[in-house]
Parts: sequence; C-alpha cells; structure tokens
Amino acid sequence: MAHFHIKKKNGRPYLYVREIARVGGRPKVVSQVYVGSPRRVAALARGGGLQEDLHLKVEEFGALWLAQLMDQDVDLAGIVDQVVPKGRSESGPSVGEYFLYCVWNRMVEAVSKHRLARWYERTAIQQIRPVALDQLSSERYWQKWDRVSEEQLQEISLRFFTRLWTLEKPEADCLLFDTTNYYTFMAGGTDSDLAVRGHNKAGRHQLRQIGLALLVARQCRLPLFWHTYPGNLHDSRLFATVMEEMFSVVTGLKQTKPRLTVVVDKGMNSEENFLWLDEHPQMHFVTTYSPHYVEELMTVPLDQYAPGRDPPEPGASRGR
Repeated sequence: MAHFHIKKKNGRPYLYVREIARVGGRPKVVSQVYVGSPRRVAALARGGGLQEDLHLKVEEFGALWLAQLMDQDVDLAGIVDQVVPKGRSESGPSVGEYFLYCVWNRMVEAVSKHRLARWYERTAIQQIRPVALDQLSSERYWQKWDRVSEEQLQEISLRFFTRLWTLEKPEADCLLFDTTNYYTFMAGGTDSDLAVRGHNKAGRHQLRQIGLALLVARQCRLPLFWHTYPGNLHDSRLFATVMEEMFSVVTGLKQTKPRLTVVVDKGMNSEENFLWLDEHPQMHFVTTYSPHYVEELMTVPLDQYAPGRDPPEPGASRGR
C-alpha cells in the first residue's frame, strides 16, 4: 500500500510517497514519488503556488491489466514452473514469470529483451504484478531460457493447450491450418537448426528465417496446435511430418467426427502426401490442381458442375 516516507538530506526533511509490495516473498519498494520539501508541501496543502514543480507520470495500465485478467484462468507462469521448477539457490523471478512478462510485452508492445525492463518502467506493472525491474534484463532472461530443454518446452505447450481447451471448449467442426515464415536478424555464425536461409514470403531471402505452422479453430479463432520447422523446408515436405500429430490433437477434442475431410492448397501437393491421406482410414481429402493438367475441364460451364453425393466404391481412391 502507498504511504508517506520522509528522507533527510543534509539534515533537511523531504517527503515521498512510497509503495511497497512483496517481490519474491520479500517486501520491496516498487514505486517512489517525490513530493517535496516542507515549504512545498505546505504550499500544495493551501492549494496554491509551485505549479511549475508539478509533474505527471503517465503509465500503461489498461492492456496489461486485461492481460493479467486473462492469465488468472490460464496461469502461464504456474504451468511453466511446474515443468521447470525453481532451483534451490535461484533468486529473482522464476522461469515461468520471465515467460509471462515477455508474453505480456509481446501482447501489448513488443520490444527486444534488451529493452524489456525499460519498457516496463513506463507501465503500471507494480500495481498489477510487482517485479524487480532490474531483474528483467536480457542477460537474466537468456540465463533462464537456457534452463528449458526442448522436451520441457513441448510439455509446457501440451499443458498450456490442454488448459486452453478446458476453458474454452473449442469445436472441431472446421479447423484452419497454414504455414508461414519469419525472417530474423540472427548473425550468420550463430548455430541454429531452425533459422536458415530459404524462400522468404516477405522477400527477405538473404536473412535467416524460421517456419511456423499453426492450426486454429475457425469459430473461436483459438490456436490448437503449432509446429516450428527449418526455414528452408517446403510446405509439402512438412505436411506429412505434422499431419499425424495434428490428427491426434483434433480427435482429442470434443464434438469431433469419426472421419475428417482435409482440404489442402497447391503448396501441399505431392504424391507422397496424397498417398498418405488416401491410405488413412479416417481421412478424406480435397485439393486444388493446376489447370495446366486438366485444360479440358476449364472449358466446361460452371452450371454443369454439381456436388458429388455418391460414396466412393470400396478400395477406390477418395481423392479428387
């Protein structure tokens, strides 16, 4: 809670408004506002003078408060800390709290890890979720991140999505899946299996990039599955890698039909993918095809086309 605090400098008293909160289980000053000398305080109490010494501090509040409200049900920090618990001699925010503060920054106004503490100085974070800002340095962040293994990251992801599905109960009647890539400014000599040069959709082919695949429920627009892959891997090669995993995710949701129809675009076209889909006992597929291979169909009027209703013959291909 906020309270008055008097400091003495050169034997003279000065008034401050301090706010103390528990950070890491210990009381810590999270906000301190200078009010002034006895003369200035008396003038302010009389309602006059010294207006030129009055300063206003504007802090980001609404977006962070909303983010904190959303996290009350999800508890991202708690999920991470269950998988990567705090060490005996570890001090400062936990790994889960570092995750949370970085996610909130990404939600509101993304900055680099180097500028994270400086950005939080302009927010009302101490009134929302107190933290020692000097701990939110890029060095401390990467120290914490180095503690998270690939297996732990997958476990965190699984627990996060399980919590999300429990809260929102997304329907699986129509799901949207797409891939994209993000270029980085990673130095060329940095070791990475993901960040490599490839065909970039933004035209930045000279930069190392990372591929991201995302599955989203159409109605609620919530993510259900994600997968990162090397930036030089073509979509059609990725498809077979992730389809089985995505299928297990989709069938794990409620209100899922026993058979699924997969609609793919030309980027996923390959003989291996069609064979995999065609042989899957619970999948049908629909895809696009280049007009170059079926020029005779391009001259048929649209009114002569009709939806197919007859089920496929046993043993026949279900692809069209």
